Amino acid sequence: GRALPFVANPVIDRKWMRPLFEQGLLDIDQPLDPCQQVDLTLSVAHLLQRHAGTSTRLRTPLALDRLVRVRELIAADPSVPRPLGELERVAGLDRWTLARQFRAAFGTSPSHFRTMRQLDRARTLVRAGATLADAAAEAGFADQSHFTRLFKRAYGLTPASWRRAIGQ
Repeated sequence: GRALPFVANPVIDRKWMRPLFEQGLLDIDQPLDPCQQVDLTLSVAHLLQRHAGTSTRLRTPLALDRLVRVRELIAADPSVPRPLGELERVAGLDRWTLARQFRAAFGTSPSHFRTMRQLDRARTLVRAGATLADAAAEAGFADQSHFTRLFKRAYGLTPASWRRAIGQ
């Protein structure tokens, strides 16, 4: 909603870049959906604001009731990728405001929230005896390798190692 700040020094400390790589650039083989594109764009904008020493505070109050509706829609069936337009309609907010306020309210982006719900669903299925491939498909992952990469990033071990650890 506003211009990016002038950044006099274009060299950015590597430690500030890590969240960007974790957010969307580590899984380079998978295309970013529109919600992830907005998240990544906002992260770059915040990185530039932080680097320039300008504020990234929200200037408007949170529309918490609308944000809860979006969160509940995503949580109801995380295997379904929701079009960004649908999330905007449910929230009654534009994509940029929705992404900023969702992160401020819940500490994560809508796309990361969805991914974590997908991982929760997949773990439940694996505990119930599903194969890793079936759990990945039913939870809405593109394939088992995509599921494995995200699982390992989130929990620090592969789904197969986790399954062995819980005795399945």
